[in-house]
Amino acid sequence: MPRRQVLELCLLSTRVGLLEFEWDLLCPQCRGAKVRSPSLGGIVPQVHCNTCNIEFAVNFERAVELTFHPNPAIRPVQAGEFCVAGPQTTPHVVVQQLLALGEERVVSPRLEPGNHRLRALGLSGSQFIRVAEEGQPQADWQVEAQGWPDDELVLAPDATLRFANATGSELLLVRERTAWSDQAVTAAEVTALQRFRDLFAEEALRPGEKISVGSLTVLFTDLCGSTRLYNQIGDAPAFGVVMSHFDVLLRVVAEEEGALVKTIGDAVMAVFRRPVAALRAMLRAQQELAASPETEGLQLKVGLHYGPCIAVTLNDRLDYFGSTVNMASRLEHLSKGGDLVISSTVREDPEVAQFLAESGNLRVEPLEAELKGFDQARFSLWRVIPEQPVS
Repeated sequence: MPRRQVLELCLLSTRVGLLEFEWDLLCPQCRGAKVRSPSLGGIVPQVHCNTCNIEFAVNFERAVELTFHPNPAIRPVQAGEFCVAGPQTTPHVVVQQLLALGEERVVSPRLEPGNHRLRALGLSGSQFIRVAEEGQPQADWQVEAQGWPDDELVLAPDATLRFANATGSELLLVRERTAWSDQAVTAAEVTALQRFRDLFAEEALRPGEKISVGSLTVLFTDLCGSTRLYNQIGDAPAFGVVMSHFDVLLRVVAEEEGALVKTIGDAVMAVFRRPVAALRAMLRAQQELAASPETEGLQLKVGLHYGPCIAVTLNDRLDYFGSTVNMASRLEHLSKGGDLVISSTVREDPEVAQFLAESGNLRVEPLEAELKGFDQARFSLWRVIPEQPVS
């Protein structure tokens, strides 16, 4: 069955009491669950792993997974763990290199598409890697004693890898195919899913807690002409039109595996895991609003940006903040209505680039602008304009 359908069925089963879920906080080295919580409110930003003797920062994208098990009233299940070398904890090793102090080495393994990680014996953390056809053809690592960067690399299956040992001692590098994480569901993924937010609206972090969720696509929208509409047809009918437009946005966002975070007047904020999904959703929304007699004369303004976000609890609901959110809200103000303003990060995403190149009915124009709150720096942006109805 499609992965998303299985996930949504598990969420619904939890809501009606067939299953229960819990949030597992995983050590980045041994991948064991160091803390388990039945709700997001039990997640803490720092965790200690006794097995590896390290402290690690909790990240929704890599360190928090959602797991399901039967409700004990239906079938009791005894929970157990393999040892640190068990089959679920240590995935298959695809590259292993022992480097002397200062040594460099180049390898070119054929890598299976999916999730991988690169780690080193004695160093905390790891480098997360996704292997895909559109990935980079090469990568260079100068491994230092302070550990690994937080970003995720996207590499081609036949990428050339260069390693340099700058740690001050002998170094054992291990590249692992983390196949288990292809099927696992992370907190970053599930909290950006509309069905989860609909079924578990009460799930939120403790007030004042801030947790990284990795990179998300954040979009803001607003309606052009809504003030004129209120003046023309009166408050009650115009409010109905605005609510109808919210229904369209909610549906297209959910169909593209995104989540509507909140409404602000006539505007909405939504999040997606992939930039191309957000782009498709907003193009469909604009098309449907333009084709409906009920919303005739109204145009949707849209701003899109992709980057790291922080999860927080605002007004008892899970929300997001950070510079990515701030920039997305500023881009919406540059939209004229019926178009989308996207950042260079979105434009350069491989899936977005392919979608725009193959669409045949979208005009993409470069744009430069200063954004309020960003030290008067000028940003290279892009305006996406449908030249005909989007299919």
